[in-house]
Amino acid sequence: MIIYKAKNYQDMSRKAANIISAQIIMKPNCVLGLATGSSPIGTYKQLIEWYKKGDLDFSHVTSVNLDEYKGLSPENDQSYRYFMNTNLFDHVNIDKARTFVPDGLEADSEKACSSYNEIIHAQGGIDLQLLGLGRNGHIGFNEPGAAFEKETHCVNLTESTIEANKRFFASEKDVPRQAYTMGIKNIMQAKKILVVVSGEDKADAVKKAFFGPITPSVPASILQLHNDVTIVADEAALSKIDL
Repeated sequence: MIIYKAKNYQDMSRKAANIISAQIIMKPNCVLGLATGSSPIGTYKQLIEWYKKGDLDFSHVTSVNLDEYKGLSPENDQSYRYFMNTNLFDHVNIDKARTFVPDGLEADSEKACSSYNEIIHAQGGIDLQLLGLGRNGHIGFNEPGAAFEKETHCVNLTESTIEANKRFFASEKDVPRQAYTMGIKNIMQAKKILVVVSGEDKADAVKKAFFGPITPSVPASILQLHNDVTIVADEAALSKIDL
């Protein structure tokens, strides 16, 4: 596990974007596992900037996203498909037919999850998986629980996650209660994992996930077992560990 200490969010975003762009340059037809939320937005902005300068080419890249809210259409401005389009895909030359997000409108959970697993397997696996880290140690929507879930599954969102997400919705009752998410096995099978973490409110999660026991009650702690993990975190997020 490699930890890069960044000065602040901007520095973290630039360092993370460097790692992703190196992956694209080394393997132009790579499969990127992508994440949503506030953590990767700056990273995507930096990638767009480099694309516009002519330094990056996304034309052969395939992407698979970690998760999607169940019940939201791709056009809904709170869906993760909409997020990816507006924060990255609409601004680079990626072929949208090769950008995959779980189907939030598929009401049959089993069908939605098995078809997404098939999509991931059909790409030949993920070369680099980008992850954020939840305050409670979640990755994707793999919430703290009694066991690690393996592959794509439907989750009931915890109160703390609903609470964290409600700022994006008109009212709390509009926040979806379920989501489709890649499982721990999907994530752990990625060849390389990149975690971006920013802010003092994530310092506890960083300490528990990367320096505590490996337990399903801190889902990200499983990453300690992966043989190629890079963490890019700012000083605030690293404030509770000695580097």
